[in-house]
Amino acid sequence: MAEALRPYCRTLSAPTRPRLVSTPTMWHLGTTITGELADPDVTALHLAAALHPTPAICGTPTDSARRLVTELERFDRGYYAGAVGWTNADGDGEWAVSIRCAEVAEHSLRLYAGGGIVPESDPEAELEETSAKFATLLRAMGLPQE
Repeated sequence: MAEALRPYCRTLSAPTRPRLVSTPTMWHLGTTITGELADPDVTALHLAAALHPTPAICGTPTDSARRLVTELERFDRGYYAGAVGWTNADGDGEWAVSIRCAEVAEHSLRLYAGGGIVPESDPEAELEETSAKFATLLRAMGLPQE
């Protein structure tokens, strides 16, 4: 992420290690990156596009990871892992990656969540983690979690 932002920044600061971030249902790794834009005309939307896809939803290195994901996944991600946010007339804004989302139809609901699969991943643990992510979505929609 820092390398994707570096061309746009006069200064950039990124810790060498992520920190643990706690939510009510999950632990996440997070890294706060701060910088000062070299060109004030660069918009939040431009930066969001430069960061997409993030390593969290595609992998790294990006090009080979994207090819592998395209080869292995047998479904269309739709809005899953897309950028969601806003940019105002001044170019300021806020963007996030939709790592948990749902498609809602008249009589159905399709949930999306994923796992960070690495060589050391344990399939049982990945299933448990992804199920916990789905439970968060179900809870947010007022539905029972099984």
